[in-house]
Amino acid sequence: MGEDNPLLDASISRWEDEVGIDRIINRRVLELDPLPTPAQILRDMPLDAHMRTLVAKSRDQVRACLYGQDDRLLVVIGPCSVHDPKAALDYAHRLATVRDRLNDDLMIVMRVYFEKPRTTVGWKGLINDPDIDGSHNIRKGLVLARQTLLDVLSAGMPAATEFLEPTSPQFIADAVTWGAIGARNTESQIHRQLASGLSMPVGFKNATDGSVKAATNGCIAASQRHTFFGIDHLGRAAAVETLGNPDCHVVLRGSVHGPNYGAESVALANESIRRDMPADSAAAHGVVVDASHGNSGKDEVRQAEVVRNLAQRLAAGEQGITGIMMESFIEGGNQKPAPLAELKYGCSITDRCIDWQTSEQLLEELAEAVRTRRAKEIWS
Repeated sequence: MGEDNPLLDASISRWEDEVGIDRIINRRVLELDPLPTPAQILRDMPLDAHMRTLVAKSRDQVRACLYGQDDRLLVVIGPCSVHDPKAALDYAHRLATVRDRLNDDLMIVMRVYFEKPRTTVGWKGLINDPDIDGSHNIRKGLVLARQTLLDVLSAGMPAATEFLEPTSPQFIADAVTWGAIGARNTESQIHRQLASGLSMPVGFKNATDGSVKAATNGCIAASQRHTFFGIDHLGRAAAVETLGNPDCHVVLRGSVHGPNYGAESVALANESIRRDMPADSAAAHGVVVDASHGNSGKDEVRQAEVVRNLAQRLAAGEQGITGIMMESFIEGGNQKPAPLAELKYGCSITDRCIDWQTSEQLLEELAEAVRTRRAKEIWS
């Protein structure tokens, strides 16, 4: 069987031969394809002054919402994942108009997700496979991802993303306002270390089994200093030393056992978090509730019902919810991944999303809920 394995073919020259390393290593690695360095990408595709101001200002505004210094509701909304940069920009322009109108009540940040964790296998996101055909042109994906972020910022929208690969933030993190560590990685030491060095607030989702403790531990770990393996701006292996990130918080996203967005679940989560976190931390002030995933069974109709339930509770004065997440796109539902020319425009190829019209209505309802809550607090 081994004679058909190119890794075992002595006639094929590999880098191990050139540097005198025995072929005992990399037996299952077909290729090491060099990528541009972070410095090259950032130099060729820099943020302009307006974009830098938007990122810095929106990060401060998100922090203020998380710590209760701003009574607006943080809303992270947008496609489950970006597969079509043109449609993502179309969505960004629509969302920017709503953001301007509702800015007194909602701090809206757009989901611009490029990396998708998979339970087994599947499309891993725009960075990994930008052509959605299994060619995995990561060089192209990195450029497309960064250009998408630049375009979204140019439209006036701050961006949120999930960080999955530990090296990808070097290429895009300067353009991101809010970051997430997903449910599959919330217990990962690598991701906790990564979050400790990120310059924006980061939400740790509860684990897939529903454990809020795992996410709280992530916040605790990420708040501390760490030293770990990474790369520098020139792409060189480096020992990365971080200061710790004090702005980490918990995101409730439901679990394999069911939803956890209800008032009792939120109260229990906050009680658990406050036992472990300092009273003046972002995490101790409240949670962000993800209306998708385990909280709605990834069903867009149910997701809208969850958002409306949260809006009603906020209007009634419920405390401990600092933000809400929604998966939303131009068209509702989803479709199977395929090359772009074969896809329906503005429709997700990962999780099912709420359509734009419904999304706009939900944002209006959330803003009204904040106004109602604010009025009650003034008169109480």
